[in-house]
This record gives sequence, C-alpha cells and structure tokens, in this order.
Amino acid sequence: MTTRVIIVDDQAMVRAGFAALLAAQSDIDVVGEAPDGAQGVELSRRTHPDVVLMDVRMPEMDGLEAARRLLDPPTGVTHRPRVLMLTTFDVDDYVYEALRAGASGFLLKDAPPADLIAAVRVVASGDALLAPSVTRRLIADFAKQRPAARGKPALRLKGLTERETEVLTLVARGQSNGEIARTLVLAEQTVKTHVSRVLTKLGLRDRAQAVVFAYESGLVAPGE
Repeated sequence: MTTRVIIVDDQAMVRAGFAALLAAQSDIDVVGEAPDGAQGVELSRRTHPDVVLMDVRMPEMDGLEAARRLLDPPTGVTHRPRVLMLTTFDVDDYVYEALRAGASGFLLKDAPPADLIAAVRVVASGDALLAPSVTRRLIADFAKQRPAARGKPALRLKGLTERETEVLTLVARGQSNGEIARTLVLAEQTVKTHVSRVLTKLGLRDRAQAVVFAYESGLVAPGE
C-alpha cells in the first residue's frame, strides 16, 4: 500500500529535497507541496494525504496552527491526516504544543535521509515518532514548566487497570513496545493490546498524546 504525503515548508529547496527523497521510495507518493500553513491545510483537504510533513515556522500561518486545523477539523470535514512536525532545537515549545494538538511526533530538519523515510513510514503505520531521546527530554522539560494537572486528567487515570497504568508509565518514559515487554516480562503483542486499551480508555489518538497526558496528569514526574 502506498503512503500519500504532502510537504509543507516555506523553503522551496527543502520541499524539493524532501520530495525527491520520498518520491524515490516505491511505497511513498508525494501528492503535493505548499509554502505555508494556510495553503498546506487547503492542499490537505483537497488531496487527502496519509501524512503531512509540516514545518513549524512559516509565514501566513505557522505549522502549529495548521496542525490544529488539520487534526481538529470543522464539522463536515472527515479527513484527518497524520502530522509529522519538522523542527530545529530552538522551537521546542512549538513541538510540545503540536504534540498536545495531536501531531504524531517530530523530526529534526537536519536528520539523515534514512530517518526521514523511516519517520514517514512509522507515522503512516499509526504509531508515533517518540523513539529519539531528544523527544523524551523535550516533553519532560516542558512538563517541568507546567504544574501537574488536577481534576479531570488525574481522574481519568482511575479508569485504567494496574497493568495499564504500568504500561502508560513506561510509554511516557520513552520505552518501545519491545522494551516494555522485557521490563514487565510480557509478550510484545500483549503490550500492544494494553497500549491500545489505554488510548481507547483515555480518548487519546496515539503514543505522543499518551506521553503528554502522563506528564500533565502527574502520573510521571520530570526527571524520573
């Protein structure tokens, strides 16, 4: 199955380079490019991509607002692509907000070509791009600046079983399903089932939102 991708970035050379790299893959089809968030949203609504590569800083409409519009569309719009944010270290706060909005992760713009290709495939498969340690540091850093939530987020944790709570804790610490399986001495498929149930019970879209929720609810404290 071919993954349909659009690239939203205000730098023409970046768009061209990413497009050429991805289009060379037999399982990826680049169906469009846009120079800013507003045009990116319009292009996505027209072409229905599986994944949107979204730069953070752009004129007219930045990537954060564009991601919000794509992931929380108005009534009547049913298509919701996966959004992979493209960023640099100096815009970490934007990335945190993008994860809260429902983006499936982020990738540094100077990452190796193989990482970009792998990231598109990971996100298209329905997973979140949370493996790099920099992602864990980023989320922990911003959770540290925000007090743990009280009320509804914390109460929602009570709907989880003890095992599901353990799994969510390890997801928030950046562990993969395989690592969680080894930590808890479970089959990896069992871990996948627990993760799926956690997302369903908490009304979360993917692992990225689960990590943010775990910090904001107070389940996981920065630095643990």
